[in-house]
Amino acid sequence: MNPIQQVPAEPTADTVLADVAGMLRTVLAEYGDDDVAIGMSTTFNRDLELESIDLVTLAGLLEERYGQRVNLAEFVAGMEFEEIIDLTVGRLVEHVVWSLKTDRAG
Repeated sequence: MNPIQQVPAEPTADTVLADVAGMLRTVLAEYGDDDVAIGMSTTFNRDLELESIDLVTLAGLLEERYGQRVNLAEFVAGMEFEEIIDLTVGRLVEHVVWSLKTDRAG
């Protein structure tokens, strides 16, 4: 396992999107599907067809990259079922940016 990488001083949606897209490609590589376009409006369910186990893998990658400041399980736990089904990469990116900034301020 790699040590936690240095997080940018001011995380932006663009830098976090690049990180998250890379993590998603790692997850999708298992299915031979790592060349899919991933943007802010990409949905986890309809576009990427991720299973719940894939989200567990993604949660681990997020924690590996950002530490415990970004908790995907906690983020998803506060959502209604329909929100989870419609979850976009952009909404996750916004959550990561907010978590990192909140952690820094706190």
